[in-house]
Amino acid sequence: MPLALLALAVGAFGIGTTEFVMMGLLPDVADDLHVSLPAAGHLVSAYALGVVIGAPLLAAVTARMSRRSVLIGLMALFVVGNALSALAPGQESLLAARFLSGLPHGAFFGVGAVVATSMAAPERRARSVSLMFLGLTFANVAGVPAATLAGQHFGWRATFLGVSVIGLAAIASLALLIPHDHTHAPATGLRGELAALRSVPVWLALGTTVAGFGALFAAYSYVTPMLTDAAGFAESGVTLLLALFGVGATVGNLLGGRLADHATRGTLFGGLASLALVLALFPLLMRAEWSAALAVALLGTAAFVTGSPLQLMVMEKAASAPSLASSANQAAFNLANAGGAWIGGLALAAGFGVTSPAVAGAVLAVLGLGVAGVAYAVDRRRGLPAPREHLVASHVPDQQERVRSRWPRG
Repeated sequence: MPLALLALAVGAFGIGTTEFVMMGLLPDVADDLHVSLPAAGHLVSAYALGVVIGAPLLAAVTARMSRRSVLIGLMALFVVGNALSALAPGQESLLAARFLSGLPHGAFFGVGAVVATSMAAPERRARSVSLMFLGLTFANVAGVPAATLAGQHFGWRATFLGVSVIGLAAIASLALLIPHDHTHAPATGLRGELAALRSVPVWLALGTTVAGFGALFAAYSYVTPMLTDAAGFAESGVTLLLALFGVGATVGNLLGGRLADHATRGTLFGGLASLALVLALFPLLMRAEWSAALAVALLGTAAFVTGSPLQLMVMEKAASAPSLASSANQAAFNLANAGGAWIGGLALAAGFGVTSPAVAGAVLAVLGLGVAGVAYAVDRRRGLPAPREHLVASHVPDQQERVRSRWPRG
């Protein structure tokens, strides 16, 4: 694997840290700005809104630019957003700064995934994506706990200044390690990128992302009350358990990348089925501390096994212009975050019990399996080969053109 993937992972680490650290700093921010905790919670929503809007918008605006330059520019915007967050005098300015910080998130992962796969051998494309995402999952293991601790001791503003420094390190890494020859300006431009989004298989892949990761966030958004009220953990022990989720997510991310290089769709189906099973067992596993800890780790593993195959499938369905579709997939992740949390909250509000969000998540995972099944049927009907067959064919020049001639466009 090329060393340049390290530069993408550093950027992903910074983005993952700033995305999730606000949850742990909300009480400190609320006290410092003299606002209520629910009002401070809008800072989380402002970041997510920035991701959803920024992912397709920035990918479209930069469609004809060198991808290396785009990645550096996105990280520069990330640094500015976090620096402004640290200097924000009040809630309104902090909301604007958090929105600005979220804008480059999806486009960075979307364009970064395209660059990562362009630098890897065809049989290692999914693994290259998983190594970039390794920065995001490792942020949950080390970055977020360390940044939260720093914010509690030195003030929340110091946390965002520290994240800005990580962003500067990412810019330096991108400039030094990303080669120019793999990141030339795409020939398709904005028109080609938009045309790729008219493909039904692309939208089915995006729908699988929303349902599959909506299943994760339906449960994970309410994992703290499950651990305290159902499993009996003290609140002080929850932070360690959330780090355990990050360990599981890291393992699942690496495992999913390796497996997807052998069978992309099989890894996706297996991951979604495993996620549905783990979530369905949550009410049983939350009856004891040891099994609850196991459930949290398994949740991270099962959910993130699907990350690399989903990203790779979206890119392959929009193979002629993958940047916008890849970035749209990151917007779909954040829609899953918001939608999953809402559905889990509905289960709680209906009085089905503290573990009911996990059961709702299991239903969403099954729905994701259904959408993935429909996508498979559509591919079969159109005569499209499985994603892994595309990789195999690319090794044999005399077969490649014959395969391409049989593929209907879209």
